[in-house]
Amino acid sequence: MNPPKDADARRAVPPVICYPTDTLPAADMALYQTARDRLTPLSRVTVAPRDAAVIKVPAGHFLRIHSVDGPQVGDLNLFNANDLSERFYSGKTRALHGTHVTTGDRLWSSFPTLRPMATVTHDTLDWYGMDAFGGSVHDVIGTRCDPYTGNLLSDAQYHHCCHSNLTRALAGHMGQGLDAAEPLVHDVLNVFMCTGFTRDTGQYFMKASPVRPGDYIELFAEIDLLAVLSACPGGDCSAEHSSDAAACYPLDMEVLRPQDGTLDGWVPPVVNGYDRSHGV
Repeated sequence: MNPPKDADARRAVPPVICYPTDTLPAADMALYQTARDRLTPLSRVTVAPRDAAVIKVPAGHFLRIHSVDGPQVGDLNLFNANDLSERFYSGKTRALHGTHVTTGDRLWSSFPTLRPMATVTHDTLDWYGMDAFGGSVHDVIGTRCDPYTGNLLSDAQYHHCCHSNLTRALAGHMGQGLDAAEPLVHDVLNVFMCTGFTRDTGQYFMKASPVRPGDYIELFAEIDLLAVLSACPGGDCSAEHSSDAAACYPLDMEVLRPQDGTLDGWVPPVVNGYDRSHGV
């Protein structure tokens, strides 16, 4: 089909940011920095390759996700530890902060609460930025590898993809069956994963993660959190996922407690103030 005569003019219309963040409540990064300078390890859990694990993070504590033995990406679900219906909202986080998150960005919860669940307080990979392919680290665009898409594309029955890993781990924590846990599993923060969109077709791509042992991303828990992390079967996601082909390594989740008095003045965020009348 021939383009219209004003095609170039239409393409040249400048974009408008959908959700300007000038009025978004800012994280008190100076306060968090003071607190993170004096931290005491509280608990630590290892996430086995091609599996998932759970850890609780009390409000006002820090969660670090560590690369330990080799380049490995992880898929993270976050829940309000006291109400699993409040969980991480990757789409709104993406709309507010962009396709990838790093230090100073916040992870927002689902409707109707829509409040910060966690704040990224340190990221050893923040040097990566955006590469020449449009790739960056810690994305909120990918959904998670899952057995349903695998079955759709290759007629496979693969059970150690991130969706299934998260489902098993959450079910074990809840003490309930898979049918109760699976509907709660949600789109993830792809920790350490390097991703973007191709310039020509707009397709979601992955490439080898720049993560190395010793790297970590650190989150401050704004509310009581339940963190569920899957060590993706794609390893560093340089070639494929949803199979046993890639070299995979464990990840560690560590909870750290700040020293008393270093967070004076901080209070957990209240739930969203919308009255929920929806015009009725």
